[in-house]
Amino acid sequence: MNPHLAQLQPYPFEKLRALFAGVTPNPDYAEIKLSIGEPQHATPPFIMEALQHNLIGLANYPTTLGIPALRHAIGEWCGRRYGIALDPETEILPVNGSREALFSFAQSVIDASRPRPIVASPNPFYQIYEGAAYLAGAEPRFLNNLPENGFAFDYEQLTPEEWARVQLFYVCSPGNPTGKVMSLDDWKTLFELSDKYGFVIASDECYSEIYFDEANPPIGGLQAARLLGRSFDRLVMFSSLSKRSNVPGMRSGFVAGDAKLLKAFLLYRTYHGCAMAPPVQAASVAAWNDEAHVLDNRNQYREKFAACTPLTAEVLGTAMPDAGFYLWARTPIADTDFARGLLEHYNVVVLPGSFLARESQGVNPGENFIRIALVAGLGECLEAVRRIREFAKKLA
Repeated sequence: MNPHLAQLQPYPFEKLRALFAGVTPNPDYAEIKLSIGEPQHATPPFIMEALQHNLIGLANYPTTLGIPALRHAIGEWCGRRYGIALDPETEILPVNGSREALFSFAQSVIDASRPRPIVASPNPFYQIYEGAAYLAGAEPRFLNNLPENGFAFDYEQLTPEEWARVQLFYVCSPGNPTGKVMSLDDWKTLFELSDKYGFVIASDECYSEIYFDEANPPIGGLQAARLLGRSFDRLVMFSSLSKRSNVPGMRSGFVAGDAKLLKAFLLYRTYHGCAMAPPVQAASVAAWNDEAHVLDNRNQYREKFAACTPLTAEVLGTAMPDAGFYLWARTPIADTDFARGLLEHYNVVVLPGSFLARESQGVNPGENFIRIALVAGLGECLEAVRRIREFAKKLA
């Protein structure tokens, strides 16, 4: 067996099942799950129709590079959204959702023959980053994102000697779970570090289309590079239709950026056997070409956050995130005890923040936080946060 498998920790939802073992939820309340970041808004009918109308494509083997129509649709969307021009032949690669690409990218980038390679990431973080690091033969290092620092990176958490070992830096903007959006100055600092130490930046932007101010969409990594007059060297972005278009089951996304990195990644993926199914590619073209359903999706989240955030703010000090669909809420007791008690007494499921982080610099930045995913409908979300508020008041 691959010895690196022993380094993998249980996934947060496995920890959640173990945490809830022996808990009997209050039968007076219907269950409401706000623990997993799975969009529950309806999938737009036109996407389902495009998928259905192209089922004949199942008779053909798909190519790893994807059909030209899909790459061009993605490139045109990037032009509209970020004001950047991408070569659909060399700078865009369709993938089966951002998750599998974020993992496999590390396998093609990390040079394990170099002494003690490091993969850096935010903390709290998406656990795929950690697993990708271990299975590529690298050591994950976590840079704490703390409320007292506005959830920004403190790059001094790594020494110059450690920075020299960093080969890959995962960024998540808007952040999971904090909702933090990196500014142009934030990107400038990270680019300067990449120039100095030569590491690759993997920008996870799967929440980029869920924001609250139509006049100020979150800046993307490739967009930041262009605004700063830079090339895409050592920079790739990962995007997905899952949250944007409410199609998590389609597993459709893309990687874009540095052509040299994508050429090597395409070679890896050709052997990996992960080409996107033709009907999914056709449905993806339809999704990337339409913005009306994305605006409707944002409006639904905007309404939920406007209604729910003040209720949790009263007892858990929550504030509107920059973007994304999570409330990152501080708990008056241990986050694990809060989650167990909330399930037992009010039948609401949330995720303890400590499950999304690792101890670094003597701190687990997820401790005494919970992640509330406002993915259900407005009525369910309001009912859930009312129960959360009642439970928190009893702890005061």
